[in-house]
Amino acid sequence: MNKGSEILVVEDENDINKLLCTMLENEGYLARGAFSGSEALMCVQQKNWDMILLDLMIPGISGEEAILSIREITKAPIIVISAKTSKETKLELLEKGADDFVCKPFDPDELIARVNCNLRRYLDFNGDNMARNKILSYKDINLNTESKEVKVGQNVVILTAREFSILELLLSNPKKVYSKSNIFESVWNEDFLGDDNTVNVHMSRLRKKLSVYNNHEDYIETIWGMGYRLRK
Repeated sequence: MNKGSEILVVEDENDINKLLCTMLENEGYLARGAFSGSEALMCVQQKNWDMILLDLMIPGISGEEAILSIREITKAPIIVISAKTSKETKLELLEKGADDFVCKPFDPDELIARVNCNLRRYLDFNGDNMARNKILSYKDINLNTESKEVKVGQNVVILTAREFSILELLLSNPKKVYSKSNIFESVWNEDFLGDDNTVNVHMSRLRKKLSVYNNHEDYIETIWGMGYRLRK
């Protein structure tokens, strides 16, 4: 079983949220609660989760909207937990990107079984993919996570360890906007204290090194007031 996997629990009722987190932790998972659709989306933007448990009736962004937004960021399984039990609702949610549906009131054993099943399938599939292919690709950039080699076309790009880590972070989730604090804390493994210059300097050097081998592409774009992402 995939113990130690991290699961986000999105449920606005505090007692139910706490119960779900406790159930998951008793099974060896790491769980964190979120209490609105907006908070859930923020959590997904800031961290890679192995699974999301999601109630539909939540404040802020609705559960349905949250599924669509989460799917733009991650392929991690989403299990909906809801008192809405109609066939039409279930089909609509599956079309939007949910992986499974558990009705309220839920049976704890059934819920844990569904968590285990969906998580095992997701992690096993990703593990097989990673074993087959350790290359992260974007346009004509290829980054080998095992050999730590980066190529633009057929040209090897010599990067520092920090520059490599920044590029690997961006390539691992091409649609995501990474704030400077996201980048700093992920790459330097230290708390971000508001000093933009460190990230700016490394990002500028990375961009220049990539452009040496293809000056027709601007691979990384600045999203003003938000951060950086790969240019679409």
